[in-house]
Amino acid sequence: MIVALLDLPSRGAAAELVMFEEDGCPWCAVWNREIAPIYPKTAEGQRAPLRRVDLHGTWPADLPELKAVRYTPTFVLIEGGREIGRIQGYPGEDFFWGLLAGLIEQMDPLVAPQPASSGGQ
Repeated sequence: MIVALLDLPSRGAAAELVMFEEDGCPWCAVWNREIAPIYPKTAEGQRAPLRRVDLHGTWPADLPELKAVRYTPTFVLIEGGREIGRIQGYPGEDFFWGLLAGLIEQMDPLVAPQPASSGGQ
């Protein structure tokens, strides 16, 4: 039992939202303006901190199993090194929060935070 409880923080810390972006991406710029400032303050941002990856840069060594990304922005929700799901493109603030909530619901419920209102709802 103690071992299981000690394991929870590390499992929770393994979640992240990986944003693949590139210079000149207009929808990346819109996301950066509308969502980026508030994302870390939301329940979603606490559950899956943002990690940015340049689409044309070096592929993350810790994500070798991740399927190719072709469009920017693409948001990939990762938990324990495993892809939970992805959002291709940025459909606007209201749709983004709903799509992200759907992905987060698929994560390990043992480490999910208590429900809280997000910045977009």
